[in-house]
Amino acid sequence: MSGPAIDALTHDAVRPMRWSDGALHLLDQRALPHEVRWVRCAAAADVADSIRALVVRGAPAIGIAAAYGAVMARREGRFDAGVAQLRASRPTAVNLMWALDRMAALVREGAEADRLLEEARSIEAEDLAANRAMAMAGAQLIAAGSGVLTHCNTGALATAGIGTALGVIRAGVAAGRIAQVYAGETRPWLQGARLTVWELQQDGIGATLIADAAAAALMASGAVHWVIVGADRIAANGDVANKIGTYALAIAARHHGVRLMVVAPSSTVDLATPSGAGIPIELRDPAEVLGCAGRRIAAEGVEAWNPVFDVTPASLVDVLVTERGVLHRPDAANMRCFAETADA
Repeated sequence: MSGPAIDALTHDAVRPMRWSDGALHLLDQRALPHEVRWVRCAAAADVADSIRALVVRGAPAIGIAAAYGAVMARREGRFDAGVAQLRASRPTAVNLMWALDRMAALVREGAEADRLLEEARSIEAEDLAANRAMAMAGAQLIAAGSGVLTHCNTGALATAGIGTALGVIRAGVAAGRIAQVYAGETRPWLQGARLTVWELQQDGIGATLIADAAAAALMASGAVHWVIVGADRIAANGDVANKIGTYALAIAARHHGVRLMVVAPSSTVDLATPSGAGIPIELRDPAEVLGCAGRRIAAEGVEAWNPVFDVTPASLVDVLVTERGVLHRPDAANMRCFAETADA
């Protein structure tokens, strides 16, 4: 079977941000799917606040937004302070730090805001190109007629466009390899229910929503052949930090003989962090677990623990896909070799 032809953009209608009139406009993902509204960020602090408040989310998209925020910080004459705010907005996603480091290197060379704007646009364009490459590489691994399950939102809303894991799903559907898509709801922010199935709907791709707790039963039914997820940080040994619930999916997948594919740009790989134990895990407000859609659902006085991410050991990952290629069964040795070969 020939490779998936996604260049026609038949499944690529959504974009999460745009730069115009000297400001960054972000599609407010808190309002989806019921309302499409845009938030205008005219200052670096606005971007930092929007990242923290989940107006924009997804590791690649956060990095791109932060790069544009750095442009504003330079324009405001407070680059260091503005970048510090942006760094503090979300601690787990390495793309955020990577993008800001890239912008800071230019400032050390004396670059002004116009040059930084060029770089931010390059980061956005590079991410879109990387997503196309990952989509095609990942889809080639999937046998025709497969069912796939994804978690959280890893699509155009989380990137410059097309997506990481959802990009593979888009390409797989376009190539006739994926027959059925399932999406977990992804508590507590319900990114799967609010964003993923909405995004697929915009592109004419049907998807079945399941409760997070139904995933293992779905795998046991034989309906799922691949679990396809993204990543917010990948350690040097191949451990993967991703949306909370990914670890449980990985365990269930291994038990049921379902393969796990992690799809992420190379900027998500953090060779400076030896293992998942060194990845900072963001804890958010317990109220997000104690309520839903702004309404409390738990009894008063009940406490909650709300980690945003968990770490899936590399031993549970069957395939890692980046724009640089495909790595089967990642571990410390082949992760470093993979990076070195890609850089050669």
